[in-house]
Amino acid sequence: MPLKKLLLIGVLSLPLTFIACSNEEKKDDNEVELTAINEGNVPWDISVLAYTFRKFTFFEAVEKAKELGLTNIGGYPGQEIGGGIEGKMGIDLDAEKRGKILAYLKQEGVKLADFGVVTPSSDDDWRKLFEFAKAMGIPLIVSEPKPEKLDMVVALGEEFDINIAIHNHPSPSIYADPDKMLETIQGYSNRLGVCADVGHWIRSGFDPVESLKKLEGRILELHFKDESVLGKEAEEIVWGTGVANVKGMLEELERQNFSGVLAIEYESRPEDNMDEIKQSMQYYHQVIGNW
Repeated sequence: MPLKKLLLIGVLSLPLTFIACSNEEKKDDNEVELTAINEGNVPWDISVLAYTFRKFTFFEAVEKAKELGLTNIGGYPGQEIGGGIEGKMGIDLDAEKRGKILAYLKQEGVKLADFGVVTPSSDDDWRKLFEFAKAMGIPLIVSEPKPEKLDMVVALGEEFDINIAIHNHPSPSIYADPDKMLETIQGYSNRLGVCADVGHWIRSGFDPVESLKKLEGRILELHFKDESVLGKEAEEIVWGTGVANVKGMLEELERQNFSGVLAIEYESRPEDNMDEIKQSMQYYHQVIGNW
């Protein structure tokens, strides 16, 4: 369904004052209500990465996702589980702990949208990763596998019915350049796609809107963010206040009829970044509300 027909429903919290953007079209300072953005018929899933709340346990990250009105969260390896369950999120969790995590997620009405960034070093651990994802109901693995491992990884994806999204850390990652990324995945089925980290594109000197255009049709997920400056010193800031052209990226995703996962990743100030994330969501609603 086109975004212009999207119904914004379910008030999430009290209105927040909009922070005018510095590098995009400025909006007036009217207060805008935050709304739950996974309710109703939406064109893509909104998620938040648990890594955004890496100073907290996974269970606490789920609580924060719910506070944001979200029903999807992206897990990552190494996060303390919490909720009285000892251990960390990862492929070595036993069946009992996996079951307890799934029971908690069901109770809270939240799903694991993806898991990563995770890149096993051995073939055995690659299989364990897919077995873990299948057991946890995870439909997408985010990774940076070596090109020589792609045949095996895609075969595992077919076996377990799980998609793989290649993530782009900055150089020296071989996937930093969107052209190289596209060249690498061409020839594979759509089981293999892209997790576009738009912040890392900015750190690597690539325009995020143009990069999205190049990868049209292969984007399975975005690590969505705005950045303070161009280059390696970039830090996450409130959407619409930086150099990433958030409005342009959202418009490009709509043009592409993108139907994957748009994952909020706010790496700055992990101890206390909820207000900034809410302001970012507010800007998101202002943009799509004008379509």
